Amino acid sequence: MVWVPPGTVQLGSEDFFPEERPVRSAQVDGFWIGIHEVTNGEFAAFVEATGYVTLAERDGPDVGGGGVFGPGVQVRDWSDIRTWWRFDPRASWRQPQGRSSTIEGRDSWPVVQIAYEDALAYARWRGHDLPGEAEWEHAARGGIDGAPYVWGDEMRPDGAFMANHWQGVFPVEDSGADGHAGLAPVGCYAPNGYGLYDMAGNVWEWTQDEWGQPGFRVIKGGSFLCSDSYCHRYRPAARQPGDERFSTEHLGFRTLWRGPAPD
Repeated sequence: MVWVPPGTVQLGSEDFFPEERPVRSAQVDGFWIGIHEVTNGEFAAFVEATGYVTLAERDGPDVGGGGVFGPGVQVRDWSDIRTWWRFDPRASWRQPQGRSSTIEGRDSWPVVQIAYEDALAYARWRGHDLPGEAEWEHAARGGIDGAPYVWGDEMRPDGAFMANHWQGVFPVEDSGADGHAGLAPVGCYAPNGYGLYDMAGNVWEWTQDEWGQPGFRVIKGGSFLCSDSYCHRYRPAARQPGDERFSTEHLGFRTLWRGPAPD
């Protein structure tokens, strides 16, 4: 884990989406946070030690399965997410894209298809917690307040891709110009100012904060599905609602420990 010092953070942005407004200040105590998202290998160790069964793997009318991205080639209405997402009853962290998928050989990839209570169960097993939105955004900014990206003001400094997100015609084809078409292993891009990896792109991450309606939490960070032509949410101010009882192939988490500062 990495120590994030206490301080005042400017949350949100006036330049992108309504849910990010207004810009507001928050005072945050120091904390330790995972250097990267929880991986398949780490989550597998938790399951082996505890026998935990995720919501996506359970049987019942309100559980089982998850959201899988898989648009057809003839998407005509981008505003209707049903044309580029589908529910797969076999999707789980073990099979993140449904029946025919696997995580074999992907221990260092972020674990996905994780509902909120699954993430919290893992965190509590570690003696940790999930970050609040202000804590998460403070960590993501890496000491750079007010910049649109976790690395600074420029989207691609010197032409370099700084995060795993979508390139190409969305939602039909991800060209992988950033080095990865789809999900990437953790730590493939440069860390931010606090030494944290993947605070932008790759997978959305759960926070503790409620969205404003029962059953939804704030998720942060964007994912490999963030296209500049569509959502452009691989930024620290970006935020969306996540259904606590549902999991998807682009949503994971990292944990936080509110322990003492390093000596």
